[in-house]
Amino acid sequence: MSAIMSAEGGAKPLVPAISEEDREALIQAVRALEGPSFVGRLSSLAGRPVELLGRALPQPASEAVSRTTEAALKRALRYALRTIPKGSVDPETRVHRMLAALSGAMGGALGISAVLLELPISTTIMLRAIARIAQSEGEDLDDPETALACIQVFALGGRSGSEHLHESGYFAVRAALARSVTRALHQVAERGIIDESTSAVVRLLSQIGSRFGMVVSQKVAAQAVPVLGALGGAAVNTAFTDHFQTLAHGHFTVRRLERIYGKGTVRLAYNQIRASEGL
Repeated sequence: MSAIMSAEGGAKPLVPAISEEDREALIQAVRALEGPSFVGRLSSLAGRPVELLGRALPQPASEAVSRTTEAALKRALRYALRTIPKGSVDPETRVHRMLAALSGAMGGALGISAVLLELPISTTIMLRAIARIAQSEGEDLDDPETALACIQVFALGGRSGSEHLHESGYFAVRAALARSVTRALHQVAERGIIDESTSAVVRLLSQIGSRFGMVVSQKVAAQAVPVLGALGGAAVNTAFTDHFQTLAHGHFTVRRLERIYGKGTVRLAYNQIRASEGL
């Protein structure tokens, strides 16, 4: 039965109830998307707070991180999604985590300047991992909208940390990027391909890069300061990759449920779960 009668006698669509299995998946997604930041993960790894990470980078270093981050996103978007077999739904998260750890170890062994050289490699590896996760949740990697949804995951890691539900969090980031995503999709439709040099895609990557750069700055600082120096580049890069894989699992779980139940229903349930969890 697709409709019920309202009090006025008109047809009123039923709001689908989320199944217990899907509600549990949504709970895990909320915890992933609203849970500890990258700095929080590093604090746990190091056994002590490291909230100041990334705030004390010298201006030249911060500018270098900003430039390198956007370049890394462009390179990742250009290469990562084109090399994934379309028939496989195995996210291969362990493989990508190991590759990122190896990349980080190389960067750590060669010093901080090498970390910036290594970033495009690790970003491409992470985008491949994100795309595999998307694929495992039923996304079509041939769809440009899916490709842009994959790259958006990098914006989810730079949350503001606001305690106010409507000022921060997953849906706030999606809303902030929505107009740029729409414009980028229009340009993709006109050209038939995702061209990272078009104005709309450049603007979207700039928005994402500004948030991703916050986490990259924390990563660069983590590989330089004594409190985490003993962990090495491999450990920091593993945490870095795991952080974004966790976000990707949450993001594409939400998108899968939106395809089943509708965006409004999922967002209402998401906000209820977030409030009940105190996130």
